[in-house]
Amino acid sequence: MRGESDDCQDLAEAYLAYLLETGVKDYQAVAGNRGVQVLRRMHEDKTEFLVLSFWESYEAIRAFAGDDLERAIYYDKDQEFLLELEANVAHYELTTQL
Repeated sequence: MRGESDDCQDLAEAYLAYLLETGVKDYQAVAGNRGVQVLRRMHEDKTEFLVLSFWESYEAIRAFAGDDLERAIYYDKDQEFLLELEANVAHYELTTQL
């Protein structure tokens, strides 16, 4: 998200609320979801968000994303908030939790 500082902050808050109501809510509704974290950072003239979702298995991810696990899922209003829509997501396996 890009904009003047006050406008950008308002837009960032609106996007966070939208994200919690759509993607995060949908993640949490799927059996096998083990949690979601939303990180935000203000950098230069943008606000960046990183969403981390935790799953018990790839099958649980499939229940949310469908068979193409690397295809990003977007919602109707995402284009109003985001500067770019990445086509793919990356999956990592948790190796250590302290």
